[in-house]
Amino acid sequence: MKSYAGILLSLGCLAAAAPAPQVTETPQSAPDSPQRSSQVTGATMHGPYSGPAPTVTGALSAPAAALSAAPGGLPPVTYINNNGLLQAGYQPVPYQPAGGAGTNGTIPYYHPLSDFDYESLTLALYQEWIELDLFHNGLARFSAAEFEAAGLNAEDRFMIEFMADQETGHATLLSNILGPAAPPQCTYNYPFTNVREFIDFNQKLTRFGESGVYGFLGHLDSRESATLLLESISTEARQQLIFRQMNGLFPMPLWFIPGIPQSWAWTLLAPYISSCPANTTRLAWQNFPSLTIINQPNPAKVNPNIGPIDNTTGSDPLNTTGIQASNLCATGKSAANDCGPAISQNKSIPLSYPGRPIMLQWGSVNQTVGPNNSYVTSRSSLADAPRYALFVSQLNATYVPLMNISGNMGTVVQPNGTVFTHDPAINGTSFIAITSQNPYVTPFNLSLVNPYVYAGPALYQSG
Repeated sequence: MKSYAGILLSLGCLAAAAPAPQVTETPQSAPDSPQRSSQVTGATMHGPYSGPAPTVTGALSAPAAALSAAPGGLPPVTYINNNGLLQAGYQPVPYQPAGGAGTNGTIPYYHPLSDFDYESLTLALYQEWIELDLFHNGLARFSAAEFEAAGLNAEDRFMIEFMADQETGHATLLSNILGPAAPPQCTYNYPFTNVREFIDFNQKLTRFGESGVYGFLGHLDSRESATLLLESISTEARQQLIFRQMNGLFPMPLWFIPGIPQSWAWTLLAPYISSCPANTTRLAWQNFPSLTIINQPNPAKVNPNIGPIDNTTGSDPLNTTGIQASNLCATGKSAANDCGPAISQNKSIPLSYPGRPIMLQWGSVNQTVGPNNSYVTSRSSLADAPRYALFVSQLNATYVPLMNISGNMGTVVQPNGTVFTHDPAINGTSFIAITSQNPYVTPFNLSLVNPYVYAGPALYQSG
């Protein structure tokens, strides 16, 4: 079946919503909707940007009405149900309770309805483009023998290839929603050197890609676009789980997946974009100074507490250099020390634990980053000093005071908190940012912390 949304998207006529019936495809049906990008099967050009200085720098901007959003009061309570019965006294049609949005027969309009929508969906498209290139690049760059040595066979490689196929659909969908100014695919600079690092980078990139969408999805003015994006990002959630399995990690150690603000996602993504074509649509989101975890837990180790420390910035992958063969997951032979690719792994030695000291180092403002080095790191005047490490994981945002601050370095202790009983708050691939203050935030208004972000975020491989 070809749905109304599919027909509308394939024609690229999102600004002119018109009713259309369900259509059954026949041998005489029109060709399938075109994909925006062809599949790239060879090794594409990659590396750091080395071109001329950009003529335009910084985020897309307009005059700001205020430095930060003022915390407001609780909205009025308009609905209470303590007896489990229908409260409205009527139903619009049989078997449909009163309420809801977009349920009254209005024709869906799959198009941004505000600058917030457009910039959020454009960020999501930048993310889909890099994933499409990344998955193909790893397959082209490393040989079958290298994948086999990392414990990944032909079926696993085909899974990665199919994930790239998925990204073609996602990029086409978002391009059609955005219209003629949708950004094209760029060129990228990847930090991995072998298959294990490639897989770890994938699980980190898909983590902040997924969390970045969750952070804005409920705020979109266009509920129709949000519906289509949700159906895309739920695929990315499965990708992240699979890459964790390929990485020898427990596939889903969380009860809830956190959302992060757009500027957090853009801060993590931009360093890996080398260059984009001229006149590519720019983003309005902020690039915060970088954050490095000096002693990042390393999933490539049987025992993460011995051997060389793993120093990672942003969402850089693990480093396999210098790890003794006896401590490498790839060479583990027994159930006790095997942490290679598997449907599930339950590491006998945890990657992290409450009370673990974490060493942090942060970057500075006015550093060029992103496509063509045309974006610049910045922080608000409210982010006047580094005082807290903010851990974002599951439903929790936990501030922990920084200690031993010296120059651009400091330490923090991994907090011991729970979401609900038996569910440690800090687990999986979580986020850390440095802040100047500790404003109260929840999953729905986490972006209120942005004016106080001093550096980061960085991905913390807590489990």
